[in-house]
Order: sequence, then structure tokens, then C-alpha cells
Amino acid sequence: MLTAHLHSGYVLARALPPDIPRLMPVALVGAVLPDIDMVWFHLVDNGAFHHHRYWVHVPVFWLAVAAVALPLAAWLGYLRTAAVFFAAILVHLVLDSIGGGILWGAPISDHLFEMVTVPAAHGHWILSFMLHWTFLLELLIWAAAAFLWFRRGVEV
Repeated sequence: MLTAHLHSGYVLARALPPDIPRLMPVALVGAVLPDIDMVWFHLVDNGAFHHHRYWVHVPVFWLAVAAVALPLAAWLGYLRTAAVFFAAILVHLVLDSIGGGILWGAPISDHLFEMVTVPAAHGHWILSFMLHWTFLLELLIWAAAAFLWFRRGVEV
């Protein structure tokens, strides 16, 4: 995914009961948080290796964090809020699995699992992704978010 993570968080939040405390900001932050590694990727590592190999894109890392955070959140009365946060991160990782690859087998395997391989068919990798059929999924997420956004004031 190149562009639809934030929008997926919006769609997730709108699909859930609105009585969850801080629902929208938690879903939006969780939906984009794994890509915080792009700062290190560009400013420190100069793109030395695939940013999906950083710990914030490794599911077992988030499983460990959730194992600590969810009981604490439950004790504080914010279990549903924390669950939304981790659900948004999971959605991010699943979306990245479509054409980008995620280390679903870590720490046992260092293989990036992807559903579809996007070939380097064009001069720049971004163009290759944007002209691949999987980009339609991003456009669908954008469209769903836009639909929900414009519909928000019309709901009964």
C-alpha cells in the first residue's frame, strides 16, 4: 500500500460503535504508525533495505506489545480503545501484505510474505505500484473513506 493506510483507519473507525473513547484518533494513528520507520529508512539508512524489515512492520513485535498493553488498558478501562489501535495496526500489516511483503513468520523466518508480486515494470517503483492492478484496492479504500466522510452528516 502506498496511499490508503490513513483511509483504512478512517473506514475501520466508522465501522465500529461510536461510543468507543477516542475512536477516530486511535484508529488513524494505529493505521499509519508502522510507517514511522520511513523516517529512519530515508534519513539514516538511506534505503539500505526494505523498510518492511524494521521492527514496526513485524507482527510478532506488535503481538508482544499487545500482550502487555491490552491487560493494562483493560485494567484502566480502555480495552476497546486499545483493541481498536491494535486492529488498525493489523489492518496496516494485512494491506502491506498484498504487494509489499510482511515478516509474518518472524522470528522463525525472514521471508517477506506477499500475496502478489508487483514487478518492476516501469522506470520508478512508485509508478510500477500505481500502474499495477493492486492499486485499485487502494482506490477502493479511498472511495469507501470518501463515501463515509460525505455520508457522515446524513446518517439517521
